[in-house]
Amino acid sequence: MKMTLEEIAAATGGSLSGNNIEITGISTDSRKIDAGCLFAALSGEKFDGHDFIGQVVEKGAAAVIISKDMECPCPSIRVKDTRIALGDIARHYRKKFNIPVVAITGSVGKTTTKDMIASVLSQKYNTLKTEGNFNNDIGVPLTLFRLEDTTECAVIEMGMNHFNEISYLTSIALPDIAVITNVGVSHIENLGSRDGILKAKCEIFESMAENSPKILNGDDDKLITVKDKYKNICFYSTEGKADIYADNIASKGVEGISCTIHKGDISFRADIPVPGRHIAGNALAASAVGFELKLSAEEIKRGLETFVPTGKRMDIVKTEKYTIVDDTYNANPQSVKAGIDVIAEGGGITCCILGDMLELGEMAAQLHYDTGRYAAEKKIDVIVCIGPVSKNMYEGAASMGNSNVYYFETKEDFYSSIDDIVPKGAVVLVKASRGMRFEKIVEMLKR
Repeated sequence: MKMTLEEIAAATGGSLSGNNIEITGISTDSRKIDAGCLFAALSGEKFDGHDFIGQVVEKGAAAVIISKDMECPCPSIRVKDTRIALGDIARHYRKKFNIPVVAITGSVGKTTTKDMIASVLSQKYNTLKTEGNFNNDIGVPLTLFRLEDTTECAVIEMGMNHFNEISYLTSIALPDIAVITNVGVSHIENLGSRDGILKAKCEIFESMAENSPKILNGDDDKLITVKDKYKNICFYSTEGKADIYADNIASKGVEGISCTIHKGDISFRADIPVPGRHIAGNALAASAVGFELKLSAEEIKRGLETFVPTGKRMDIVKTEKYTIVDDTYNANPQSVKAGIDVIAEGGGITCCILGDMLELGEMAAQLHYDTGRYAAEKKIDVIVCIGPVSKNMYEGAASMGNSNVYYFETKEDFYSSIDDIVPKGAVVLVKASRGMRFEKIVEMLKR
């Protein structure tokens, strides 16, 4: 990227001190400084980027953007709020590119859907996508700063846990196509109800043209209610006919699924190398975007069949002892049940190692109880529940009379019991919210 400091000052309403030089990148991390970049001094609860101005200049930063009255050893732009300024710069930079931008949000599956859309679009276009968890008011701008003259389209993931967050992100990214995967119970603690979550997710349409394509999960009971509220909606479904739908869905256990995708008079069969019936929904969203951007059925099929998910999402790890389904990136009731379905359908000895699902508010106890009961109903051979709230999950599973249900308050308490509890040869699902750090359990299982 290339922008002058005068250009950035105008975009942010800031004041420039020093020479009007051209910068070649923007960083918010004092540990990751490239020569010629602009360092944005963000302030948080545990850090203040202003404390590192001297260090970043020594590392090669050409200029800084600040919100404090201070002397700087390089050109600087003074703004009221560096975090807001970051979004202002990103919005200005995004407007330089006349390319389609696809925005994705949803309670479950947005990252997998984002990656699958990018896999499909990359069959025809040079495609930029959100990397990792860069889906908030810092990550979205940093993603947009990676736009280059050779970029032909962009796929931007948007996360949220409060009202007005998606609204702000979409005002920066200015998407041409929006995708909503579903309306679940993630972050219900902050948003009050699923109706509140629906309202927050639909903020993604606010900065779009009225007739812009909106691709929504037609199997979601909340999303289907907006069919008369917005124009140019494409519903997708794995449960019946819709604008685009899938049928003949066949599970191949942990090896993936196959399904037939239909849109109008076009049909094709796809073998998707990721397990779980729910993956067919992600594939439909990706296919709908592909059709919207004029890809052929052959290109879409190739993108689906070569798809590789982001790490820690249904990663299959085979060891001498176990087949591990590493789905530790995050968790909520819908995604945990989907993971349970994957290993239940595969046959053989099954084991679930499940932990706390966070941000569920007053519903947490009941939702954990229901999830444990669901695992038992699916005849999972061994169920391990870990974490303070997962005591409810244990009680739900135990209520079904399964004797191979175990509870541990911490994952450290569980480590010494792994060999005794987890059957050799089992297919093992490991899943919990990100804050539980269950990737450490995966590492223990690999020993």
